[in-house]
Amino acid sequence: MSISEPLDDPWADSGPSDRLPSARRRGDGGRGRDEQHDRGRDSSEWDGGGTAFERVPPQDLDAEQSVLGGMLLSKDAIADVVEILKGHDFYKPAHETIFQAILDVYAKGEPADPITIAAELTKRGEINKVGGASYLHTLVQTVPTAANAEYYAEIVHERAVLRRLVEAGTRITQMGYAGDDDVDEIVNRAQAEIYAVTEQRTSEDYLPLGDIMEGALDEIEAIGSRSGEMTGVPTGFTDLDSLTNGLHPGQMIVIAARPAMGKSTLALDFARAASIKHNLPSVIFSLEMGRNEIAMRLLSAEARVALHHMRSGTMTDEDWTRLARRMPEVSSAPLYIDDSPNLSMMEIRAKCRRLKQRNDIKLVIIDYLQLMQAGGSKRSESRQQEVSDMSRNLKLLAKELEVPVIALSQLNRGPEQRTDKKPMVSDLRESGSIEQDADMVILLHREDAYEKESPRAGEADIIVGKHRNGPTATITVAFQGHYSRFVDMAQT
Repeated sequence: MSISEPLDDPWADSGPSDRLPSARRRGDGGRGRDEQHDRGRDSSEWDGGGTAFERVPPQDLDAEQSVLGGMLLSKDAIADVVEILKGHDFYKPAHETIFQAILDVYAKGEPADPITIAAELTKRGEINKVGGASYLHTLVQTVPTAANAEYYAEIVHERAVLRRLVEAGTRITQMGYAGDDDVDEIVNRAQAEIYAVTEQRTSEDYLPLGDIMEGALDEIEAIGSRSGEMTGVPTGFTDLDSLTNGLHPGQMIVIAARPAMGKSTLALDFARAASIKHNLPSVIFSLEMGRNEIAMRLLSAEARVALHHMRSGTMTDEDWTRLARRMPEVSSAPLYIDDSPNLSMMEIRAKCRRLKQRNDIKLVIIDYLQLMQAGGSKRSESRQQEVSDMSRNLKLLAKELEVPVIALSQLNRGPEQRTDKKPMVSDLRESGSIEQDADMVILLHREDAYEKESPRAGEADIIVGKHRNGPTATITVAFQGHYSRFVDMAQT
């Protein structure tokens, strides 16, 4: 477990890196300035003073030809290259057209060679656009063997990333000169531009239904092949995992309760299940508890050592033995903790992007929503509007990083006005948009928090009050407050 200082500046250590093979570092691939017109794109960039100047975007046409030549020689090369390149990674439009034709023919199970690809392009009316059938034979002649296709593909990919970085830099520069928005929002958009480059995301944001259906069927088949194995991040609770099949990428999950019900404890249980039990990188942004407090709670839950013993200095020999037994596994867990006070939404987004790039985090937990700062110099009309904006941004963060984001939230006094004291989704405090944005709302209720002599003492209800992709239910678990944890009833 990485109990570190507050996560560092997301822009630190982001200096330029030169990872390209030395033989391929010439940005123009040995070609003159005129060849940029083959791409048919605007290659003007902005210098520091805001004036435009012409430069050839990063590219290597030799590598592009070698990739295509290798693919036309060997189907094994196609399999290797397709894991690295997308059509839009090619600088020359004709090469992108040929690449797509090779993939289409390969997908049909047919041989992809100069003859079959020429026939495919002729059928599409694109053979003349790529230089004719003779150009396909030229591509094959440029490479003596297909063995190096993967290496050439890496070069093409790296040039494509550099081009996207140049384009992102141009947009960021234009944002700075325009200055037509709140400065924090401009910084956030600039960070998003760079993150999109590093994640190698295409700018295309729509697809025909036919293409989407193919991916959906693949996912259905993949799920079926797992024979009941969980597809999402496990919560550690058998019945909850059975209901939800885990927490899924892109989901925003809200854990809500009245004060002192155990929201933070339940969130830490989710983090323990992900990082300690299943070795999935997670991050906790704690705006309420310090990192040492969180560490003690985690150790108490994992080692089954009473939290009171740790805090009061009354640890027994057995306590120390249990602690020593669990310490190595807990310490090595990929769990990151940031207890920076007054974190803004922009800071959390920036840190999450950084953690995604460095550590490929699978779960984000924020404790808790109402303690976050909206950030920015523009003041919202009301606190309700601020919370609504933060809720919406958390949902966008979940989709951007493709991880489940858990946000803890307070409830208003609605439950205390009911006879059974049970919470409802409508009790979410300060903003109805939290309910609207959330894919799942988990409400926490303990009868013994209101009635000390309750016959259900030691029990808690995890109420799934909203579940966008499945049924709702109430799941009873055991609350072991002395160990700062909830557990399945079967474990008591």
